[in-house]
Amino acid sequence: MEILALKALHIMAVISWFAAMFYMPRLFVYHAENIENKDFVRVVKIQELKLWKYIALPAFWAALASGLMIIFTEYGFSLFKSGGWMHVKLTLVALLIAWFFHMGYTRKQLEADKCQKSGKFFRFYNEIPTLFMIPIVILVIFKNALF
Repeated sequence: MEILALKALHIMAVISWFAAMFYMPRLFVYHAENIENKDFVRVVKIQELKLWKYIALPAFWAALASGLMIIFTEYGFSLFKSGGWMHVKLTLVALLIAWFFHMGYTRKQLEADKCQKSGKFFRFYNEIPTLFMIPIVILVIFKNALF
C-alpha cells in the first residue's frame, strides 16, 4: 500500500512540475513581446518568480524525491535489472532536469533584463517539455511491451 501512496504522490508532483514547465515559457513569451511596457513586464517578473519559487521548485523536488524512493523501493540497487526502458526514461528525465534548470537560468536573465530572446524563440522553447513528456509516458505505460 505504501508504494501506491508514493506513486500517487509522484504523479501529483510530476503533474505540478509539468504545469510550471508549460506555463513559465508562456510568461517568457509575454515578457519578451512586451519588453517596452515596463509596468506589464514588472508584473510578469513577479509572476515568473512566484511560479518558480512556490510551484516549480517544490514540485520538482517532490517529483525527484518520490521518483528516487520508488526506484529504490522497487529495484533497490539492482536498477540495471529493471530493463532498458528505465535507462532510457532516466536519461530523458536527466535531460529534462537540465532543461528545467536552464529555464530557471533564463528566468533570472529576464529578471535582470539581460535576455534578448524573442517571443518566437520562447514559443518554441515552450514546446520542449512536451517533447520529453511524450516518450517518458510511452516508456512507462508500454515498458513491458517495448523492452
